Amino acid sequence: MRQYSADLTPPWKKPKPVPEVAAEPGLVVEEPGTGFCGAVIRCEAGTVTLEDRFGKHRVFPMEPRGFLLEGRVVTLVRPAPGGPARPTRTASGSVAVPGARARVARAGRIYVEGRHDAELVEKVWGDDLRIEGVVVEYLEGVDDLPSIVSDFAPGPDARLGVLVDHLVPGSKEWRIAESVTSEHALVVGHPYIDIWEAVKPSSLGIDAWPRIPRGQDWKTGVCRALGWPENTGAAWQRILSGVHSYKDLEPELLGRVEELIDFVTAPA
Repeated sequence: MRQYSADLTPPWKKPKPVPEVAAEPGLVVEEPGTGFCGAVIRCEAGTVTLEDRFGKHRVFPMEPRGFLLEGRVVTLVRPAPGGPARPTRTASGSVAVPGARARVARAGRIYVEGRHDAELVEKVWGDDLRIEGVVVEYLEGVDDLPSIVSDFAPGPDARLGVLVDHLVPGSKEWRIAESVTSEHALVVGHPYIDIWEAVKPSSLGIDAWPRIPRGQDWKTGVCRALGWPENTGAAWQRILSGVHSYKDLEPELLGRVEELIDFVTAPA
């Protein structure tokens, strides 16, 4: 005689099996019920603690089919003994995700004024930007920003963020930024004359950034005042080599870049 299972659920109604994934520190998952996305920082009996990119912690039960990993449903399980104790951090301070693949680039973009600005953003936020699928491009200047924004044609699924130097009330840059009115474009800036000043002097072994009189080329004047060779390209490489993480940057720049990333990656 045939033996029949006590489970009379038709095969097509049974849930398909899903992969079991070890909740190793640094693994980034999403809890679909709340939409909370973060990296695993702790795994205890029956629960897992996630930390999002802002440092907020949430504890969730490790239920079957309870999480999304790169958009796929998975079941988190406790990792085998002997795994890494704590996740590492990216240069921006976010939880690092070892082996994570870059996300397909979003339609949205972040524009930054100047090549040095772009290099600094890449050095500190590059890992985060690749995971988020955000491309950073540099602008040679902001004089034509309104037409640049118009040509980009930002929309709900293609937001545009712009980082501007010396964005202070009453300045030329301020007036240009005010003329950008699209709700899908955000223009922010730091108060410094040049991105060089956004690097903390202590990270470069100097007491302070020198004050340069009006009418002088600011970068050349800085090199002279600090006794550096008057080669601004070499000076920038010297400055950039002193930046190892977000701790080497002034908060006025940190907050603005984080604001742009949040704007560009926000759900439509």
